[in-house]
Amino acid sequence: MWIVKGAIPFAVTLAVVSVVTAILWYVKLAGIGPHHPVFSYLLPIALVAMLYGSVPAMLCIVIATVCAAFFLYDPIYSFSVANRLEYGDLICFTVLALIGVKCTVELLRPTAKIPAAKPRYGRP
Repeated sequence: MWIVKGAIPFAVTLAVVSVVTAILWYVKLAGIGPHHPVFSYLLPIALVAMLYGSVPAMLCIVIATVCAAFFLYDPIYSFSVANRLEYGDLICFTVLALIGVKCTVELLRPTAKIPAAKPRYGRP
């Protein structure tokens, strides 16, 4: 049972990235997609970080970057990206998502784990 309980965050991560990728891929094929589609993954990644912590969220970042490069940037169905500026989009997204995950996890940390402030002038 503990194996199934431990696999749920990773299954949710794969499902979230798959759904967002499918929506963005459909919108891109319809011709109305955003210019920088990879940034649409930020909100779902933040939600995964809030629900399951930083490790599944970081896995979500890696999978989202790979899916964006493969499905959303030209040439489609290839890991090579035609425009060098789009590599910058992927790198900027990865760094921004890592910062967002770290901030989200720190903001949701229980207050019992936060160390008490030390007195400034030696008074207890």
